[in-house]
Amino acid sequence: MAETDQRADPSSGDPVTPVVGMSVDTVGMLPRMQQRSQGLTQRVAATLAGIADSAVASAAVLVAATLLAILWVNSPIGASYDTFWHIEAGVLLGPYELLLDLKHWVNDGLMALFFFAVGLEVKRELTIGELTDRRRAAVPIVAAIAGLAAPALIFWVFNAGTQAAHAWGVVVSTDTAFVLALLALVGPKPGTRLRLFLVTLAVADDIGALTIIALFYTASLSWGWLGLGLVGLALIGLLRWLRVRRDGVYLAVGVLTWVAVYESGIHATLAGVAIALILPVYPPKREAVERAEAVTRAFRQSPSAESERLARRQLSGSVAMNERLQVLLRPLIALVVLPLFALANAGVSLSGDALAAAATSRLTWGVIAGLVVGKLLGVLLGAALAARTPWAELPPGLTHKQLGGGAALAGIGFTISLFIVDLALDDPALQDQARVGVFAASLIAAGLGAGIFFLGRADAALSGPPVELLRPVDPERDHIRGPVDAPLTLVEYGDFECPFCSKATGSIAELRRRLGDDLRYVFRHLPLEHVHPHARAAALASEAAAAQDRFWEMAGELFGHQDALEPDDLRAYAVTLGLDVERFEEDLRTRRYENRVDDDAIDAEASEVHGTPTFYVNGRRHQGAYDAVTLAAALQDSRPARQDS
Repeated sequence: MAETDQRADPSSGDPVTPVVGMSVDTVGMLPRMQQRSQGLTQRVAATLAGIADSAVASAAVLVAATLLAILWVNSPIGASYDTFWHIEAGVLLGPYELLLDLKHWVNDGLMALFFFAVGLEVKRELTIGELTDRRRAAVPIVAAIAGLAAPALIFWVFNAGTQAAHAWGVVVSTDTAFVLALLALVGPKPGTRLRLFLVTLAVADDIGALTIIALFYTASLSWGWLGLGLVGLALIGLLRWLRVRRDGVYLAVGVLTWVAVYESGIHATLAGVAIALILPVYPPKREAVERAEAVTRAFRQSPSAESERLARRQLSGSVAMNERLQVLLRPLIALVVLPLFALANAGVSLSGDALAAAATSRLTWGVIAGLVVGKLLGVLLGAALAARTPWAELPPGLTHKQLGGGAALAGIGFTISLFIVDLALDDPALQDQARVGVFAASLIAAGLGAGIFFLGRADAALSGPPVELLRPVDPERDHIRGPVDAPLTLVEYGDFECPFCSKATGSIAELRRRLGDDLRYVFRHLPLEHVHPHARAAALASEAAAAQDRFWEMAGELFGHQDALEPDDLRAYAVTLGLDVERFEEDLRTRRYENRVDDDAIDAEASEVHGTPTFYVNGRRHQGAYDAVTLAAALQDSRPARQDS
């Protein structure tokens, strides 16, 4: 028998008792083996998460699955494709049996998770995201509506009176994942404004597509099962009202709700959307964060299984279930659900006969024309019409070529288009023709979008960086010192942790004394976080103070104490200024005004402003020194050509 004496573990100083039957050396290797195993697991998990978080990488996985499906169908073993996906599997529970083939388990089951994730994103954007700014969101929303209607109309023109006319839903949806991946590869730099526009458009587009699936692609309806599905949704709402935090409870009720909706005849994926729209989304609340901090501190002081369980529950409860589930599901959707969907649905024969049939098919050309032409025209016309109304505005810095390139990319209708092909068409030959149309349209739309972006970059290279102020001064939005109708305007993009911005405050003060009521001075945010780690927190603090009419006073404190911008310091400045400290801290904790700060920074990015301070004198970028004498001369010299901004 091996030795059983104790030896000290040099990494901890604690004695280690070897396991009987193992040598001391073997036991000493166990922690190292466990560490290596854990390290490998963590590296694999981090790699997979990185792929899922990258639009380009996740799209590449989807393309690979699509190509694999096409190669499979067109290989010598192509007949096994349909055979495999029609293998039946099911669940037997007493007298109840749910039996589906593998393709339907993917399309009705796994895709419910995809649509659940879409619903989570829609709910978040409506509650705390881009769709909360109704005026700014109105343009992409109207563009999305027009981008749903125009493709359907064009498809109907091609296929009216045919067996395929019912498949108009194939051309209505934009594939967000592919669009964002291509935007990252071929889109304009910088392109944040266009990306936000397309994300908002895609969310509105998804809402429209899901509504179309519910209204037009439900074959039959069982009211009894539908009633059970509604009871399931009501129970999920009750769990939310009771503030139940256990994900497993929601999962169990969600699965039963999915079964009821499936049996009702409504497409089961819509159950995922409905459940997602019920789940709560909110910024972190102060009380929950403080409780999580308290139980975490208790665990650190006295580690135990019970305190670990309490800490884990409290930490998860302090973040909205919507956001936790989005993070949890992202790798599963990107690396499992969508690739399996593509593998099960993208298999199309590319034989000579099949391609010849597609080339002469009204269905194929209707899909191509609907997605490529319809999406381009619909999005452009919808955006143009909305931007001309008083209740909507086009985001500043979004050029016509950028908008045209984005509208062209919107014609990539891969995932939901293939999904509706299976719902709308029963004839395998027609399904193949529609799939060929979807593939061809996606390739054409991608090439068209890339070409438009290339022309836009060529024009930008010839014209150089923008010199005009991108967004006019808005008295209801901007932070202004001086009369709002003053004849001279100075706009600064600044950073509260930037030492040059701090020095510039002296020049601004002298300039205001020189020019008096002839000057209005505007401050906009450009936190350079890569060099100033506290800049964003300081900007958020200034906005929280602005909500209590103390922006300029807080700005003075921040510029005057650039080496003290920690949370406790920010709170101390709020106390000094006599702010409602509880409200101030809540605004910081929830990052309530982050969109306001980001909006300024995105405007600066679109104007190719990369450093602080950067000044605009009467609407044009100022080059050179920014002492009071130089700025005063520049303001006076540009007075005759002053713009309204």
